[in-house]
Amino acid sequence: MAVGGPALHLRGTVVLDDAREVGEVWVVDGRFTFTRPTIETTTLEGVVLPGLVDVHCHIGLAADGRVPDDVAEQQALADRDSGVLLVRDAGSPADTGWVHARDDLPRLIRSGRHLALPKRYLRNYGRELASPDDLPAAVVEEADRGDGWVKLVADWIDRDLGADADLRPLWPRQVLADAITAAHDAGARVTAHTFATESLDDLLDAGIDCLEHATGASDEHIDRIAAAGIPVTATLLQVAQFPAIAAQGARFGRFAARMAAMGERRYEHVRNLHEAGVRVLVGTDAGGTIGHGRIAEEAAEMARAGIPDRDVVAAASWRTRAWLGVPSIEEGASADAVVYADDPRDDTRRLRNARAVLLRGSTFPP
Repeated sequence: MAVGGPALHLRGTVVLDDAREVGEVWVVDGRFTFTRPTIETTTLEGVVLPGLVDVHCHIGLAADGRVPDDVAEQQALADRDSGVLLVRDAGSPADTGWVHARDDLPRLIRSGRHLALPKRYLRNYGRELASPDDLPAAVVEEADRGDGWVKLVADWIDRDLGADADLRPLWPRQVLADAITAAHDAGARVTAHTFATESLDDLLDAGIDCLEHATGASDEHIDRIAAAGIPVTATLLQVAQFPAIAAQGARFGRFAARMAAMGERRYEHVRNLHEAGVRVLVGTDAGGTIGHGRIAEEAAEMARAGIPDRDVVAAASWRTRAWLGVPSIEEGASADAVVYADDPRDDTRRLRNARAVLLRGSTFPP
């Protein structure tokens, strides 16, 4: 249940962005103001960060596919209570547009359904197109259903190859280029699930806006990604499962060896991305086999990979809010923030210990 009075006084260290912080801010009628109000206020003290962002999250999805709305609600509440107040959905078989009407649930930017081909993605997850040539039209339809993003499955294991089964791209080069152009013409950005090295050149040539996982990126790909300014969502909690996935698919020797190797070098991979200047985003890949509300664990994994704590926290908060076009702490903005006793910028593990979660001006115990 939300708690707090008609107005709030947040006092201590209020982080606005990389270069600016102030000592206090107020919340009146659900919005931030830097002008002291004349009405009674309730004071919360600590380190105040703009609401956290999970940029790869699947509300409405579980290991077997779509979940009922009441389960999706619990997923969203778990995210909120972890401090995640902005979610970029990374594909869901459920229509979660109803979340927009709930003031107690995180803000949600939906991508519609994953776009894939028959037997070329996880069962009950994606929208399986009859032909690769259907991709451009499907992208436009999903752009219309979502909130400015579309999600493609760029590669997956091709079991039709039998003993030689391995990760392979789903889409012909020109179809992929036409689809991304169609999405941009419809006013949407496109992100893509990609594990395989073989998918990346076509995605980059086609003008992809974001990459999920990108575990197959070579040094040359990383240079291209950095030069193009394309963000990569690390999803280290998910990539940590690659050795187990490899063991389950041991009969497919090439696939198993590749997945195991990518899992083992996950920290090096993320460190290389960061050192090359790639914007590395924080996404838990919640839904499927990853539980919701684990943003602090994902952030800690990124710090373990070698990204400085301050950069991880910035990526989990104000930097990614700006990239998604959502305000942080500024005059008149919706009051979405998380209050901590100690500064997570000095140690990402402190993200586990929120003192209060403030969403649309209401305060929720974490």
